[in-house]
Order: sequence, then structure tokens, then C-alpha cells
Amino acid sequence: MTRVLLVEDNAMNADALGRLLTRRGATVHHVAEGLAVSAAARAFAPQVILMDIGLPDIDGLEVTRRLKADPELSAIPVIALTAHATAQDEQLARDAGCCDYATKPVDVKGLQEKIGRLVGA
Repeated sequence: MTRVLLVEDNAMNADALGRLLTRRGATVHHVAEGLAVSAAARAFAPQVILMDIGLPDIDGLEVTRRLKADPELSAIPVIALTAHATAQDEQLARDAGCCDYATKPVDVKGLQEKIGRLVGA
């Protein structure tokens, strides 16, 4: 089972995506605030992090930069989740350290394929 840390402030989006990923065999842990991500990642040891970019307390790009600067967490792949679908937005996510990018509403099958490539599943 793939361990996925889902960082999403919208409870409905988190619930829906979490359920879909769980049905497809993932173990999903959810946090709603960017400042909670590092502690959650240490406790849950995810194989991949799905990072909403538009978080209320600190944006997902900054959270990703902090993860990538932390030697204990920097190897965890981060996939950006956002409603913004421009090439510039994707480049900003990659520059922050995201290894992939998915737009909302999320294509779960496509996201699962991305996760599988990243974790070797």
C-alpha cells in the first residue's frame, strides 16, 4: 500500500480525493494546514505528498521549499495540486521542488499513475 500525505484545506476536496485514493489501495493521511506538514510527514512517513498550493496559513510552494530544505524529508516526492493550470504555475511548482503537477478537479487515474511512477508501484 502506498502511503500518501494529502495536504488540502478544503474538507470536501480532501474527503473526496482521500476516499478515491483509498479505494485504489492507498493509505491516506490528511492535514489541512501547511504548518502541520513537516510534523505529519515525520510521523506518517509518506511515500508521496500531494500538496495543495492554495493553503490558508502558508502557501504550498513555501511548504514544499521547507520540506526540500529539510534533510530528513527532502527525498519525499511532492505533487502539486492546484486549480491554476498555466505553464507558469507549473514552472513555479517545479521551481519550489515539486516533481509533478496535477490540476483540480483531479483526474484520479492519472494521479494514481503519477504516484505509481514516483514510488515504483
